[in-house]
Amino acid sequence: MPGVSVSTAARPLTEVATKTFPTAGYLTAYAGLAPVTRRSGTSISGEHPSRRGNKILKRTMFLSAFTAFRDPESRACYDRKMAQGKRHNQALIALARRRSNVLFAMLRDGALYQPRTDQSVLAA
Repeated sequence: MPGVSVSTAARPLTEVATKTFPTAGYLTAYAGLAPVTRRSGTSISGEHPSRRGNKILKRTMFLSAFTAFRDPESRACYDRKMAQGKRHNQALIALARRRSNVLFAMLRDGALYQPRTDQSVLAA
């Protein structure tokens, strides 16, 4: 994946190697990248970043998302989130979640990362 070196790729693989996840959402929740709704009695506040999850995996995914800005597809995803009114950290967490979905698909299929070559994706 763009933004992931050999040493950086070793960390997520060691964190999830012995675990199986039925869907990408489970992997995202395990990493602590899924948003949570805070509730107390009748008051319900909006979506917040989770404080739970695997801290090492969350940090690795967050830093890989930060270094992936040079990739046009990752940059386009980040720019879309910023255009929606998200703050910098919110957009980075959204990009990290997207990257965890890609990681899940790679682990599920046993395949290497294949970048999209479709020009319409890059133009979006």
